[in-house]
Amino acid sequence: MLKLPYGISNFIAIRKEHYVYLDRTPFIPTLEQAGKQLLFLRPRRFGKSLLLSMLNSYYDIKQADQFASLFGDLAIGQNPTSEQNQYLILHWDFSAVSPQGDVEQIKRSLFAHLNRSIELFAATYQGYLTLPIHNDLNDGITAFESLLNAVSHSGYQLYLLIDEYDNFANEILMHNQGDKVRYSALLEGEGILKSLFKVIKARASQGSIARVFITGVSPVVMSDMTSGYNVSKNISLEDEFNILCGMTETELNTLVKPVLHTCQKEAAQPSVMDTLRQFYNGYRFSYDLNAPRIYNPILCFHFLQAYQKSCAAPRQMLDGNLAMDKGRIRYIAGLAGGQAVIDRLLDEENPSTLNELASDFGIGNLERVQQDADYMLSLLYYFGVVTLDGVNEVGRLSLKIPNLVVRGLYLEELKRHALPDIRTEKTAQAIAEQFYQDANVQALADFMEQKYFKVFSNRDYRWSNELTIKTAFASLLYNDLYYIMDSETALARRYTDLIMIIRPNMRQYRGLQDIIFEFKYLSLSELNLTGEQLKNLSREALAQLPVVQAALQDALRQLTHYRQVLTEKYQEPERLHALAVVALGFERVVWQVVN
Repeated sequence: MLKLPYGISNFIAIRKEHYVYLDRTPFIPTLEQAGKQLLFLRPRRFGKSLLLSMLNSYYDIKQADQFASLFGDLAIGQNPTSEQNQYLILHWDFSAVSPQGDVEQIKRSLFAHLNRSIELFAATYQGYLTLPIHNDLNDGITAFESLLNAVSHSGYQLYLLIDEYDNFANEILMHNQGDKVRYSALLEGEGILKSLFKVIKARASQGSIARVFITGVSPVVMSDMTSGYNVSKNISLEDEFNILCGMTETELNTLVKPVLHTCQKEAAQPSVMDTLRQFYNGYRFSYDLNAPRIYNPILCFHFLQAYQKSCAAPRQMLDGNLAMDKGRIRYIAGLAGGQAVIDRLLDEENPSTLNELASDFGIGNLERVQQDADYMLSLLYYFGVVTLDGVNEVGRLSLKIPNLVVRGLYLEELKRHALPDIRTEKTAQAIAEQFYQDANVQALADFMEQKYFKVFSNRDYRWSNELTIKTAFASLLYNDLYYIMDSETALARRYTDLIMIIRPNMRQYRGLQDIIFEFKYLSLSELNLTGEQLKNLSREALAQLPVVQAALQDALRQLTHYRQVLTEKYQEPERLHALAVVALGFERVVWQVVN
């Protein structure tokens, strides 16, 4: 069985304990050429910490005797650079700094982390240092200055690695809906974080710090440290570093093969890869639109670990360690105009676009971040819940939701907003679960008319109302435990509005049904009726209205084709239900089944 490094970011442990390692050492020469002080941004759990751990081992003078065992069979082992094992390494991880409390408490937490790192540094390199390092429990910056003085007199140079540089500052800003006071105190004027980076900048120019490599999620914090640290090169969107972190489909395919071989399910390779592609793939971190899309490695390891254990896909496709990303979407949805940005992202026919990804966030632009759709979209990109998809006919960047697990987070937020009452949400869940089994629209339509439409009719929808209806149904019915559920799915070069295909590992449960929807929307003006008149007519009477009949027939013609394609693919026509659904304003729903 493969030893999958789920949750392990220690390079030495991975190599010595023979875990799977996706070789990123070929990038070392390119990183050296890119600059002396680099900033590299990626979403959470994409392997940034492992990258820093690998760089630590490669450049650490103390680990020179382990080079052959750690790197010998990797790409860099065959052709190392001149800087191999040449530096003293100081490694900070700002995710260990608590964002809780007032500025003084945060400052003490930061200083405690700096001092722990400095103590470890002093113990590790005592044989290389000629001056003592004086810790200062009340002032981590003074202790850092003492460390740098010792390095300067040692004849060696420092490589500074900073992981999650923006973590605690982002937590303050995002989770407290813009706590400007604490955030500004950390980063503006003589704020402690800005002061720390001023020291890094000054000592790098003097030569005691040879290299700096910084990872994080967004450029928000760096924007506020421009005068304090304006020397780093942001390589996050450089074409050559698109796959520096993450997993390519080729790499994933080489891991899936032995897992399926162990389970004696080699024939399932296409199906498993298709499932992984739909649920996990889709990220691109380059303006080069031919660059390969990247998988989140922690999600892939989550899937493969479950498959190795039970020879079946995990019941929950979203790993619980990534579920907190829904908070990023919730933050944007809570901003003025943020809900409209979320709604637009769910419209696959009209992609969200912007000229360039914003990088000048900062506290000074916080108001723009909270009101400007381009800034919100850029922030969602850095959070990893939208990705670069293409360029439109006028050269604007097109953004999309990367995959089904992320789409599920959007739909869950939409449902949470629409149904804040837990009892109503439970009712909706029960209706959806019954629908999965009988594909009977009756209870679903009643709930839409009586509960959901009352919320949706008050929302600012400037785009297709057909999209609104589709989104409402998708948010109520989304369930990645049972279904591969997507909208605008290509079926023989045509597209269906919403498709719910039972996941391969769930097809054994005969009670579940495959379902495809085609939605139509008719406004009150098209119907020439008032909302009150619609409420007073029976569904049978509504279905007989000429304009409704025309919409139903149009949907049925499309569904007949889709049904034929899916029947040929899955060979289970008795489980496939094709439903034409017409919404009459935000008042009523009528439907018809393709026989």
